[in-house]
Amino acid sequence: MPPSVSLVIAVYNKPDVLRFVLAACARQSWKDFDVIVADDGSGPGVEQVVVEARERWSLPLTHLWHADDGWRKNTMLNNAIRTARAEYLVFIDGDCIPGRDFLLDHWRRRAPRKVLLGRRVETSRRWSEALTLDRITGGAFEHYGWKEWRDGLRGDALRIEDGIRIRPAWLRRLLLRNVRGMLGSNFSVAKEHLAAINGFDECYRGPGCGEDSDVQYRLSLIGITGASLRNLAIQYHVWHPLTKGSDACWERFERVKTTREPRCRMGLEKLEIAGAL
Repeated sequence: MPPSVSLVIAVYNKPDVLRFVLAACARQSWKDFDVIVADDGSGPGVEQVVVEARERWSLPLTHLWHADDGWRKNTMLNNAIRTARAEYLVFIDGDCIPGRDFLLDHWRRRAPRKVLLGRRVETSRRWSEALTLDRITGGAFEHYGWKEWRDGLRGDALRIEDGIRIRPAWLRRLLLRNVRGMLGSNFSVAKEHLAAINGFDECYRGPGCGEDSDVQYRLSLIGITGASLRNLAIQYHVWHPLTKGSDACWERFERVKTTREPRCRMGLEKLEIAGAL
């Protein structure tokens, strides 16, 4: 039987961080899932980590890889959609560590014609450099102490309040914890809805909006609306120097919005030549 959920992890190098992510996957409270490592041209270190995770934690893992030819994350994400055995897909990045109930929250709160919008804690450099495999497998990384709150107060960590899991929906509404925008590192949706917009637009060749804002916009055009998972599906982004978004990608997104076309032209199916809207 296929799993209920396929977890797609977008990866480019950083094998040591991926090891932490896969260790966190192995301790999920929701067990009916498989993992697709969508690898945008990493070196051999990532493959070694995947093999190790299969053996150590018996994770049901598929490793997809293509040669490094610049930023082609969306191409690899489309490969993951084609490969996925589940009808419900959760997307994260290879430097984002999921909490124990991450998949449980995505699965339980799925709803017809909805895309679930999660958030992430932007951890401090101190926190990230102190990570160990034992802290992941034992769950210590999920618990805040005075150092974590200090990091937040100093601005060394951002949105640490998003790491507090609040289960009652009424309390999240009362605390104004809803969000509207999609993060490519934490969202979930039915596979059929992604197929309806022809998946991810492969004309985006840099980070910034093509793996999330474009997808959310196209989904909205077919009536798929967002539902907030803030303070649920907890996720911790491992610190690294800030990555600047691509100006060309944002310019493309502005052009896309003028067309009001839900299906991208260069996605799961190639409807027109590359570069077309």
